[in-house]
Amino acid sequence: MTGPVGHGPGRVRSAGELQALAADGAARLADATAEEVAAWAAENFGGRLAVACSMAGDTVLPHLVSRYAPGVDVLFLETGYHFAETIGTRDALASVIDATLIDVLPAQTVAEQDAAHGARLHDRDPALCCRLRKVEPINAELATYEAWVTGIRREDNALRANARHVEWDDAHQLVKINPLAGWSFDDLLDYAGRWSVPVNLLLTDGYPSIGCQPCTRRVEPGEDPRAGRWAGLAKTECGLHA
Repeated sequence: MTGPVGHGPGRVRSAGELQALAADGAARLADATAEEVAAWAAENFGGRLAVACSMAGDTVLPHLVSRYAPGVDVLFLETGYHFAETIGTRDALASVIDATLIDVLPAQTVAEQDAAHGARLHDRDPALCCRLRKVEPINAELATYEAWVTGIRREDNALRANARHVEWDDAHQLVKINPLAGWSFDDLLDYAGRWSVPVNLLLTDGYPSIGCQPCTRRVEPGEDPRAGRWAGLAKTECGLHA
């Protein structure tokens, strides 16, 4: 297989211009609602905007953004290790939003990766597995957009506690937009109920944060919402938001 190729239209503004736009947006939207942030994103980036969606607690994100940017590209990392409920959520969401869902694929299938690195790489070197199946594919995609919208929320963990609605993503050299930064888990469910947005069934079955099946367990009452991700390891992020 060939390596991943981005689906975006490419960039027309320089990194400096985008960085200035990010700074302006951060100042303007510090106390804005999620709807106001989504509207700003659509107005300033149009077809050069991408939404990253894991089909976990962030399914409301592409629904929200597509209300202001119809047809927006929604990037779903198809790692080959998803729960069946996650794939089902993707299929259900595709039928109820005005967006273009794009499956972002790693350069290798799971079988090809097993042949190259040995089976269950995620158990032996989860950082490498995430890099191959998530980070490298999404990097190729983001290089062809000017801004990406994420489902990051401040309550997720300490590393995200200071997330702003608009940021400069230095690693990817583009604008990073987090409309749901100030939302709680209940806010997500309330929005989903109000707009009839499909949600991953695992969210109400002890999985407030959902990743690949081999690396995700249920969370016990009182635990951090992301405690079930890479449980027992120092790893807390896949690297997409480094």
